Amino acid sequence: MRPVLRRLLAIPPLVLAVATLAFFLMRAAPGGPFDRERAPASPQIEAALKARYHLDEPLWKQYARFLGGLCRADLGPSFKYRHHSVGDILAQTLPVSLALGSLAFGFAVGTGIPIGFLAAVHRGRWPDWLASFLVLVGVCIPTFVLAPLLVLWFGLGLGWFPVALWGSLPQAVLPTVALGLYFAARISRLVREGVADTLRAPFIVAARAKGLDEFTLLRRHALRPALLPVVSFAGPMLADLLTGSFVVEKVFQLPGTGAFFVNAFFSRDYPMMLGLVILYSALLLVLNLAADLAYRWIDPRVRHV
Repeated sequence: MRPVLRRLLAIPPLVLAVATLAFFLMRAAPGGPFDRERAPASPQIEAALKARYHLDEPLWKQYARFLGGLCRADLGPSFKYRHHSVGDILAQTLPVSLALGSLAFGFAVGTGIPIGFLAAVHRGRWPDWLASFLVLVGVCIPTFVLAPLLVLWFGLGLGWFPVALWGSLPQAVLPTVALGLYFAARISRLVREGVADTLRAPFIVAARAKGLDEFTLLRRHALRPALLPVVSFAGPMLADLLTGSFVVEKVFQLPGTGAFFVNAFFSRDYPMMLGLVILYSALLLVLNLAADLAYRWIDPRVRHV
């Protein structure tokens, strides 16, 4: 428990370090949220806006104000969406992005593991060749190409699924496939190689010599070691699914955090960008910790390391 506790206690200072770095890098970049070339205004209006959002204060004072708001879990109002606070926007949009990422994760695991397992068991035969072809397609087609193709074929062409918005299971199908297909292909490849390597291990040969049937051999002895690479990949994969949905959310017009992150970047919405940086860095650290705990549970050899 001590290593887990140490890593849990390390999360807040790491998130603070990332947020601090992001805070100063944003201010160091040329330009600002109220530049006249960005939104034409008189110098008086620009000065009033900077005073309203405390951007005319010294940098150390802005940082102290940011730390105070962070301690109160209040990052202030958004510069672009001025009648909404960052907390309100995240409370409305984060559930959509989390739901999409979770569905894509379930799709990736639910399809990648069986396909990889089947390919490994039938290595060198037509199921393996078919699985390898599907994996190649999934890895090579980027999300920004796959998402419009799914809309064209299954939405507008065949009319099987809605092509926009969020709120029902049919509306979630195409975004889930668009976001999860690449990761399903990666998982399938990891499982195939893991099962194939495990089946060549000496303890598998010994189990076969004892007369275990193939199904029991695969279920009891080959599956768990083959899943270890998938568990190691699960933490970064979940982080990618939760932070990499910007394109999918844009194509399918989903009310998630993706559009707000992009808009905040181009409009220099400092509070919104900082809120998302803090959120995503905390998610990444927590998910990596969860993946390490799952790895320890699956593989007893590393529990006392």
